Amino acid sequence: MLDVAYLPSRPANAPVLPAEPMCRQLADLVSARATGEGIHKTIIPGLDLFRIDAPSGCVSTVYEPSLCIIAQGRKVVELGDREIVYGALSYMVSSVDLPVQGRVIDASPEQPYLAVKINIDPAEVADLVLLLGETEASGEPIDCPYSACGLCIAQVDLGILDAMTRLVQLLDSPTDAKVLAPLIQREIIYRALIGEMGARMREFVSADSQSHRISQVIATLKSRFAEPLRVRELAEEVNMSESALYHSFKQVTCMSPVQFQKKLRLHEARRLMLSEGLEAATASYRVGYESPSHFSREYSRMFGAPPRADVTKLRRETRISMQA
Repeated sequence: MLDVAYLPSRPANAPVLPAEPMCRQLADLVSARATGEGIHKTIIPGLDLFRIDAPSGCVSTVYEPSLCIIAQGRKVVELGDREIVYGALSYMVSSVDLPVQGRVIDASPEQPYLAVKINIDPAEVADLVLLLGETEASGEPIDCPYSACGLCIAQVDLGILDAMTRLVQLLDSPTDAKVLAPLIQREIIYRALIGEMGARMREFVSADSQSHRISQVIATLKSRFAEPLRVRELAEEVNMSESALYHSFKQVTCMSPVQFQKKLRLHEARRLMLSEGLEAATASYRVGYESPSHFSREYSRMFGAPPRADVTKLRRETRISMQA
C-alpha cells in the first residue's frame, strides 16, 4: 500500500495568492513554446518544458537531481512505497538519482499540464552552501515524516517563480541566454536553499551527513548497476554498518538497495533496446541479468508490457510525436 504525500488543494473561494498571477504568466510562456505534447528540450542546457493535454498512464523514468515547477495541472509521482501528489503553485526537488513512476492526473486540451524543470548540479549546491555558511532559511522547514527522502515538494515562493519565469523568457534571446541563463539557474538553486526546502538540500551535500553518504552509494550503484550487489562493500565505502546503510537508503529512496538496482537495470535495458537496437536477451545480459526469461518477467511487471512490445510502442509514439 502506498503512503500518500500531497500539498493540500485550495478552496475554490480562497483569496488569490500573490504567486498566482506570476504562475499564470509562467504557464502562458510554457504553452507558447511547448505547442505539442511531450518533453521539449530547449536552447538552454538543463532546461526542459513539459506539456500534456490529457490525463496519462504511468510512465517509468529516472529523475536526476533537478527542480521542477508545475505551472498548470497536477501530477502523481510514485517513489517506492510513497505516492506524491503535487500541482500548480508548488515545486519538487530531486536531490539524487531516483527511479520513479509518474502520471498526470489533471490536464485537458484547454487546460494542459504545463511544467518547467532545471537540472541541478550537486557540486553547485555544495558551493552555494559554503558561500551561505550558517545563513538560516527564510521559511519554516517542511514538516514531513519523510524528512530524509531524496524527493520532496513545497509551496513555490515568489522569488523562485520570478527567477524561473525570467529563465523561460530568455528562450526568446539566445545571445542573452548564453550569459544570463547560468546565473538565473544558480539563483533558483540559491532561493531553494534559503527557503523551506533548504535544510533537506543541504543534507545531501554535507559530507558528514547520512543523506550525503547515501548519495555516494546511489552514485556507485548508478555506475556499477550491472555488477552483483554487495551491500557490505557499499557500507564499507561510506563508513556505515550494513544495517545503517539499509535503513538510511530506504529513508532516502523509499526502496531497498536491491529494488533500486533492479529499477536502474530495467531502465538501462530499455534505453539500450530503444536507442541502440539491442535484442531483449542481449540487453538483459548487458545490464546484469543471467536469465532472459527472468528479465522479461520483471520488465513486463515494471513497464506493463514485454520488452519487444514495449519498445515497438515507444518507437511508434516517438515517430508520431516527431510528425506532429
